[in-house]
Amino acid sequence: MPALDSFIAGLPKAELHVHHVGSASPRIVAELAARHPDGPVPTDPEALADFFTFRDFAHFVEVYLSVVDLIRDAEDVRLLTYEVARDMARQNIRYAELTVTPYSSTRRGIPDTAFVEAIEDARKAAESELGVVLRWCFDIPGEAGLAAAEETARIACDLKPEGLVSFGLGGPEIGVPRGQFKPFFDRAIAAGLHSVPHAGETTGPQTIWDALTELRAERIGHGTSATQDPRLLAHLAEHRIPLEVCPTSNLATRAVTDLDLHPIKEMVSAGVLVTVNSDDPPMFGTDLNTEYAVAARLLDLDPKGIAALAKNAVDVSFMDETAKARLRTEIDTYTATWRG
Repeated sequence: MPALDSFIAGLPKAELHVHHVGSASPRIVAELAARHPDGPVPTDPEALADFFTFRDFAHFVEVYLSVVDLIRDAEDVRLLTYEVARDMARQNIRYAELTVTPYSSTRRGIPDTAFVEAIEDARKAAESELGVVLRWCFDIPGEAGLAAAEETARIACDLKPEGLVSFGLGGPEIGVPRGQFKPFFDRAIAAGLHSVPHAGETTGPQTIWDALTELRAERIGHGTSATQDPRLLAHLAEHRIPLEVCPTSNLATRAVTDLDLHPIKEMVSAGVLVTVNSDDPPMFGTDLNTEYAVAARLLDLDPKGIAALAKNAVDVSFMDETAKARLRTEIDTYTATWRG
């Protein structure tokens, strides 16, 4: 409804599950494609929209990796990162934990130190110029195997940029068991990083159990299949392990067949702590404001309920307590003074 859309647009927000390259706007993708015209990514906006229409999750990964291939030097990395923050600022996103895949860039020849310096330079500029606080989750592209895991863990633990807070695992789940990455998560956790792997997006609940037991997950990326296992739902609720839910993404990749059938309502009814996120927003034709509107409809939320959902993300983020209190207060003040 227009009133709720207006409320959501002005609501101060945090986002916990959003990908670096996957947040490249069509304008930025077209600019990068024009700079690197030897790839399959079109520069025409209409053709780009067709290019971002996915048949299934495997096709999404194929398209995603073709965009990754446009990030070829530190200047590309810095440009992308800062522009992502600019798009977030327009949505009143105050804080975001951006999932970054260093291996995708270092294997294409960008030196690891140059990559880290580029994202850190963009992070500092985004905070001072745009008011958006960025933090990093360095994730393993699971389909690239143990070599990618080793490289990601080395960069995370040896270079450990100031903005790095967590360690993740993304990419396809089918045929990529979580347990093989345990040594790398153990190393990252020992270095002080939080564990936030994807699990249960396109596979069943056992993948989520594996992420919890093998990778010591503190939050679960997606967790869409959790509702297939009542014991798992009860475990997540009892231990306050949050799910990073991305409704439109799940529809676009065919993880769910109908948005109205998305399991978010079952998750919340079971007492599971849920956050709402956009995942790869321009690729899925969405943004965080849209995802909040979707969640509000599916959960039948009023402004106070939407604000409570926004505070979930603050509460389970890796911000320090002072920053959490400040953003909670900003959300409460905005909600109390809003006139719809």
